[in-house]
Amino acid sequence: MRTFLILALFLAANSVHANEAQIRKTLEPKLGGAKIEGVQPAPVQGLWEVRFRTDSGMRVLYTDATGSYVIEGSIYDVRTNRDLTEERLRKLNAVKFESLPLDLAVKVQRGNGKRVLAMFSDPYCPACRQFERALAQIDDITVYVFMYPVIRPENADHSRAVWCSPDRAKAWLELAAAPRPKVPEASAGCANPVDKVLETGRKLGVNSTPTLFLANGERLSGGLAAGDLKDLLDRSAAARR
Repeated sequence: MRTFLILALFLAANSVHANEAQIRKTLEPKLGGAKIEGVQPAPVQGLWEVRFRTDSGMRVLYTDATGSYVIEGSIYDVRTNRDLTEERLRKLNAVKFESLPLDLAVKVQRGNGKRVLAMFSDPYCPACRQFERALAQIDDITVYVFMYPVIRPENADHSRAVWCSPDRAKAWLELAAAPRPKVPEASAGCANPVDKVLETGRKLGVNSTPTLFLANGERLSGGLAAGDLKDLLDRSAAARR
């Protein structure tokens, strides 16, 4: 019986490797030059997660054991109301929060600032402006805003003027969160980090706004409702302890 069990485990292990080799062989030529960085069982029995890196970060798709069929999209657990694919991507694309150049960001703090978030944002991005309304509902938060003027690059001087303002946080909120953007009166001619932020964002693969980095380094693209954001901020803070 013991010999049979060892043999069964050996065959199962070889089956895993054989599946991975077949999946790589079948799918990698179809990924437009991207290399498969890993294959592992997906949360749903019978499916495999295939992860590969693109210019915008790590991506995943799902396949059968031979790579004959591919599923693109999210696996959603209706029992727990969780998007398992989104959670996985947050972890795969995580960075060390401390590695972000926070000295290049506008610091906006409310209350004791214990909840921490970094955000690449364009003041003329509709989704960013909507997300500012959600941020305004979160107390005890520190937001490091990396001004990332890519939606309307012709208005990049407005972001530069925010940096040159006496109160950068106030200037940012008036530009990005007010019902109508209020352009700072400060000159955009001071030494400012906007060009460095644009370069940093490109290196990080930030290709949409808002892009968020939680305190535990997990990355999200797009805004969230206030309640969901608060839960994520609290969970990420707990994970760092």
